[in-house]
Amino acid sequence: MSNSAKKICLLGFEPTNPNLGVRALTAGTIACIFHQYPEAEISLLDYAKKGGVVPFRVRNQMVRLRLVNVRFSKRLLSEDHIIRLLVVAMLSRLMPTEGLRRALTDRNPRLRHIHGMDFVAAISGGDSFSDIYGLPRFLYVSLPQLLAVWMGKRLVLLPQTIGPFRTRVARAISRYILRKADTVYSRDRQGLESAAALLGPNRDGGKLRFCYDVAFALEPAAPASVDLLGLPAGKADGACRVGVNVSGLLSMGGYNRQNMFGLRGYYSDLIRSVIKLLIERKNTTVLLVPHVFGSGAECDSPACEKVYAELKAQYAGRLGLLSGHYNHSEIKSVIGQCDFFIGSRMHACIAAVSQCVPTVSIAYSDKFIGVMETLGADLLVADPRKMDEDEILNVVDHAFERRETTRQQLEHKIPEVKQRVLSLFDETPAAEDSPDARAVVPVSER
Repeated sequence: MSNSAKKICLLGFEPTNPNLGVRALTAGTIACIFHQYPEAEISLLDYAKKGGVVPFRVRNQMVRLRLVNVRFSKRLLSEDHIIRLLVVAMLSRLMPTEGLRRALTDRNPRLRHIHGMDFVAAISGGDSFSDIYGLPRFLYVSLPQLLAVWMGKRLVLLPQTIGPFRTRVARAISRYILRKADTVYSRDRQGLESAAALLGPNRDGGKLRFCYDVAFALEPAAPASVDLLGLPAGKADGACRVGVNVSGLLSMGGYNRQNMFGLRGYYSDLIRSVIKLLIERKNTTVLLVPHVFGSGAECDSPACEKVYAELKAQYAGRLGLLSGHYNHSEIKSVIGQCDFFIGSRMHACIAAVSQCVPTVSIAYSDKFIGVMETLGADLLVADPRKMDEDEILNVVDHAFERRETTRQQLEHKIPEVKQRVLSLFDETPAAEDSPDARAVVPVSER
């Protein structure tokens, strides 16, 4: 492709989602597109009641994204229903001439829009090209990808977690999409292995590639004001401030509220023990940092507020809460002011390490270890599905004591990571695209 204006349609992005990790993926991807195609026209195909224009800030500019809506409801005959769109696209493939195919698809404005794209890029929310969240969620993100394939569009699967696939239906659909995709990026080695296993021998054709998570391309932007409860806005000289991201999703026990992810202990107890360790034994101040804003049960804001309300009297002047609302770039800026970070949302952790802040990830899925392993930071992942509370506290303790060494190693690694991500859409990929050829600088030791 030349660097002339490209028309690119994005799938699996939600720029208004209260989860700032999802927004970080959107901003990072758009930054990568503009790095390669400065005049690109970017649109979103997503589930919504109606289309329109979505303003979205990327770096120092406001981008206007065209939202083309599809539906997944009981009204199967609606012209915007994903099933109807798939049926029409499939029928068009049976037409003997291009003219007849266009005559059939161009009647529908959504199919006409897809036909006008140079290529389609999908990210599945970063971790939903899998059935770990249930088959309905997998179908939700996969059906638009099938639509792009059946419309004859070049499909690029952007860096994301691929798999696991536990059901026959998910394995069959994912295998089909992987085979039809033009390029498949994984943000970790395990995803490449999962994709290769599905494709089978001699079915890769060089399409499988590694690239770091696109959120590494997100630039921080200082908010106009920061609303802190319990702590002063600025740090005292020599003081160590630790950011702790409390996950509402883990606090509620997962989507089914019944320890969906199989944690060995109570997450809320673990968070309180981590705070106690940091304040009482490490003599730090702790700032509670939400990364999913809102009032819903799975949002981080109420989970952070609850912890703060319970402990603020005990740790007066040592425990604070980030209040207010911030966008994806602003929350990254706030996280970047911390000296050390503990996160239960993966993109909160990426916001930290991408700014060379030593970080311990509290993992609830394999995506954490996969992404951090690409930085050589896998030993800074504490997995409560496999570790008890004491083991996790030991990881935090050890990482805190080695934080300066970790910072220096990140400062060596992160510039390379950002440059690799920004070159994502370069049509001549770096020679080290093979995952085995890319050296990883160790960030920590046992």
